[in-house]
Amino acid sequence: MTRLDWIVLRRVAARVGITFAVFFGIAALAVSLDLGRFGELSRIGGPLLGISGIVTSALRTSVSVLPIVVLIGTIIGVLDLQARREMTIIKSSGASIWQVARAPLYAAIVLGLFVGLIGQTVVLDADRYIDEGQSHGGGIWLEQKGKDGDFVLEADRARKFGTELDGVTVFVTGGARDRIVATSAHLVDGAWVLSEAMRYRPDAAPEPIATLRLATETSAGDMRVKLTSARDLTLPELIDAVGAQIADPDLRAGALTYLYGLLILPAFLGASVLIGFAFTSGYRRTNKYGGAVLYGIVLGFVVYVVTELATRSGVAGVLDPAFAAFGPAFVAIVIGLTVLLYKEDGRA
Repeated sequence: MTRLDWIVLRRVAARVGITFAVFFGIAALAVSLDLGRFGELSRIGGPLLGISGIVTSALRTSVSVLPIVVLIGTIIGVLDLQARREMTIIKSSGASIWQVARAPLYAAIVLGLFVGLIGQTVVLDADRYIDEGQSHGGGIWLEQKGKDGDFVLEADRARKFGTELDGVTVFVTGGARDRIVATSAHLVDGAWVLSEAMRYRPDAAPEPIATLRLATETSAGDMRVKLTSARDLTLPELIDAVGAQIADPDLRAGALTYLYGLLILPAFLGASVLIGFAFTSGYRRTNKYGGAVLYGIVLGFVVYVVTELATRSGVAGVLDPAFAAFGPAFVAIVIGLTVLLYKEDGRA
């Protein structure tokens, strides 16, 4: 890397870091308002565990808006170069805008790779570890369909991503109104296997059954996604869930959308850098940058809204998951490159 690369990278990276700290602080303040969770964690492990829960939850929120953080941080960093007239000096030396934006662009791509492949998984695992000791009221209710009829399955708790259930009660909804109580249920290929079951029928004595098999269309991938939001799954879990052949098309669309979103994150962060340079790297006669900062915030908000709309449409199955994830990133890259090309050619 050249000295020019280091100067620009340090300036932009510092402003991105400050912007991330601001977003993290706002997220932490919002999470801290959940006094119930903080009190429960503090009761289990003391105030330190409660604070750790706030930190991990705030990190999850901050990571989810990382493209906006990078965009606003880049805009502030470039405007700082403009205010110090460093951008004017750099351009007068013959350096093109591509040379100026090169180092921050590469750094954003590396950051996206780290967050998408490692960081998101570490943060989610830490947040889950902190929440393990919390008591969760209420049971698990699942509507099931199978070749032997429909039924509703209720369980006290789930293990192994929902493939093993404890404290199971089955309510048969088709035909006979039977109720089956079992100590546990294990999901195998195409069926729930109930252990130590007791069948209750109207006007009949309870019937003990050592092992009972109930056919179902639910797969292991379905259970992995049903018991938690696809947004809360780590990258390896999303890959496993998709590879487990999710039967429910809505659940599969959600898992694929978030999986593609993590894979496209490096390109999205790179697009944020391009847009930041595209709208702030031009020559300015004055040091009044209030309008540019406001414009950058509004632009970041628009990018966030479009991304969220596309993601929700992909999760709902309205848009193809690949299009919902790659579409906003592609549009952002095209916008950034187009404006930069016009400016480099002296047309804007």
